[in-house]
Amino acid sequence: MHPVDPPTKQRTNAATIFKLFVPSALGILIFFVPIEIAGRRTILLDHMVTGLRSLMGEYSGIYALAMIVAGAAYPLFKGYWRRTLTESIFTVLKIIGVVVAVMALTGWGPAFLHEPDMLPFLFEKLVIPVGLIVPIGAIFLALLISYGLLELIGVLVQPVMRPIWRTPGRSAIDAVASFVGSYSIGLLITNRVYQAGQYSAREAAIIATGFSTVSATFMIIVARTLDLMSIWNWYFWLTLVITFTVTAITVRLPPLASMDDHKSDGEPEPIPGKRLSTAWQAGTEIAAKAPSLHRSVALNFKEGLIMAISILPSIMSVGLLGLLIAKYTPLFDWLGWLFYPFVAIWG
Repeated sequence: MHPVDPPTKQRTNAATIFKLFVPSALGILIFFVPIEIAGRRTILLDHMVTGLRSLMGEYSGIYALAMIVAGAAYPLFKGYWRRTLTESIFTVLKIIGVVVAVMALTGWGPAFLHEPDMLPFLFEKLVIPVGLIVPIGAIFLALLISYGLLELIGVLVQPVMRPIWRTPGRSAIDAVASFVGSYSIGLLITNRVYQAGQYSAREAAIIATGFSTVSATFMIIVARTLDLMSIWNWYFWLTLVITFTVTAITVRLPPLASMDDHKSDGEPEPIPGKRLSTAWQAGTEIAAKAPSLHRSVALNFKEGLIMAISILPSIMSVGLLGLLIAKYTPLFDWLGWLFYPFVAIWG
């Protein structure tokens, strides 16, 4: 019996290393690597969403409306609407979002709401893509966060993330996912890791309001609108630097600085001089204990659906309010004067 023991141990180690690298590599490929298909260069997840939307055709609008109705009913069914004043306000906004979504889908309501930059923009450019990308992204999210990649990279970049942005090293994955892929995916990762007790409330809020605020795909839309594609590299890298600089400042100001910082599962602190070995150990330990792929996918997909139905009704109601204020009031012009000194200096 003894001669076969070493090979058994070797197979176990090989299986753990396989679980660490293969799912993580597939997750990186799907979320971070732009690939050109049919003349369009973007990440594989975006290609999947575009393909599914093409297959669904006009039924994609009905799907989005069903998700919005479910999102408005969910807090009423669960009783969440009465927990806090904020929950109550957002429940009302979600119910309003259902009415607005019905107007967008049917064409009912005042004509000015159906101008291209109002309800059609919200429903076609935001609600339907987000309603598809969050649940689909959740299916593949298990590859990225459940098999040790977060822990391995987290330990390696701890010296940078913790002192500057007061977040654990694993939040670097959120930041990259938001910028390269989609802010929705960044928020999905943040929510999943927070629910697992690996982010505190303060860390999750910092990541959601700091790192997951913009994505390269949305920046392209802005750059094309403002005719900035000729200086795309300057625009992209300056936006990245400014976003992370502002986040480094806001984490030290209320309300973020005063939020609850308790969490149930923190990152391991490496022994001085052994950061690489600690990172490897942290990653392989998670890989060895990782649940089966179908269980991880089921859990992430469920949470992705809940997140999608939670945000879609608010996009319709709050988004419409913002568009109306921007188009028919001078409020944003007045706020813009705050930036006049910077524009005057930099041109």
